[in-house]
Amino acid sequence: MLETVQNYLFHNPVISTRIFMTLGFILLLFLIRRGFLRLVHRRVDDQDQIYAYRKGSEYLFLILALMVIISIWIDGFSNMGTYLGLLSAGIAIALQDPLSNFVGWIFILMRRPFEVGHRIEIGDVAGDVIDLQLFKFSLIEIGNWVDADQSTGRVVHVPNRMVFSHPVANYSSGVSQIWNEIPITLTFESDWQLAKNMLKEITARHSLQPTPEEEVVIRRAAKRNNVRYPNLSPVVYTKVSESGVVLTLRYLCRPRQRRNSEESIWEDVLLLFAEQKEIDFAYPTQRVFYHPVEGKTLLTDHSEVAEPRNHLVSDIK
Repeated sequence: MLETVQNYLFHNPVISTRIFMTLGFILLLFLIRRGFLRLVHRRVDDQDQIYAYRKGSEYLFLILALMVIISIWIDGFSNMGTYLGLLSAGIAIALQDPLSNFVGWIFILMRRPFEVGHRIEIGDVAGDVIDLQLFKFSLIEIGNWVDADQSTGRVVHVPNRMVFSHPVANYSSGVSQIWNEIPITLTFESDWQLAKNMLKEITARHSLQPTPEEEVVIRRAAKRNNVRYPNLSPVVYTKVSESGVVLTLRYLCRPRQRRNSEESIWEDVLLLFAEQKEIDFAYPTQRVFYHPVEGKTLLTDHSEVAEPRNHLVSDIK
């Protein structure tokens, strides 16, 4: 049996020619890829980029090898369209994720939803972009278990195809400042008007104003995307809650300075309110009122969750 196969392969000029052509082409592709990778190793120091070039050349090598081998072993070219169509479908299925990541890389380079150095949020991940590659981009993670958008120290690698399936929030594009809010709750007995005036002065002192360059960016964004910024000045809003009067400070800050700005504002607030006897911070409390005539003890609970008590009287007179 083996002898019959050998005779058929090596004594048939057509078959032997195709075998040598196939082996020669595979060897040629192997040498070209090897020379290309040597050149990459000489000129590129980043291991991630070397890996991307190695994987990309491997995919290209496989695709070219399959196409040429099929063209060598198929008689004529009458059915090449059908075979190439089936081959393309098979390649698309087998390399769906790498191809979609590569297309995502092209989209990131062309449309620039973000760049290296930008702070972004995509899906459930937020961080500073530190690297863009053929199949993925890398972030220094912020948030998660750390408050105020500070770094966790972890590097998160995100596939490029996620730019097509998840919304991308960019902290750094357009105006390089974001709005931050700090709620401060005072008791109902406090002089909230005095406190509000003090908070306005503190907020104005720590709020950032757009630079002339940023004002130009704002005007361009308004013309291009119909984005409007009617008021960029800090403001203090008033609201009533169950525990007291809530004064919310709203101001502009740099994305990477959220925590520092909050610290500076809170330190000024604590120092200033400590000097004012008319202003007290509110927190969940319980107040007990004793009616001397009826001998009833009434309890009013200002906390969010009231514990049931046996001596509570439902009708308050």
